[in-house]
Amino acid sequence: MDEVLVEKVLRAVELVPSGRVISYGDIAALVGTGPRHVGTILRLYGANVTWWRVVNASGDAPKHKRQTVFEHWREEGIPIKPNGLGCRIAEQRVDLEEIARAHTTAVADLR
Repeated sequence: MDEVLVEKVLRAVELVPSGRVISYGDIAALVGTGPRHVGTILRLYGANVTWWRVVNASGDAPKHKRQTVFEHWREEGIPIKPNGLGCRIAEQRVDLEEIARAHTTAVADLR
């Protein structure tokens, strides 16, 4: 696995502030890969980052991780949708322009 790409993904996740989420696709666009690749990187290397702030395009959390995700979300004030699958991403999504600027700085040493 490309170590630089892994680091770019992990640093992007760490930039998402408490109470906000970002989609796999948002991160993928930011680092130049696909959403599934982002998911794989988080599965393999994401244990030490705030992985629970990453959701699918609908704002849903991974089924097998929902209980843990929702515990973190309750602590951070992220409301769960009535259907119980995730959050309303339009309301909880991080400012993508702000994240892009911050990410450029955060990964400057990797180039």
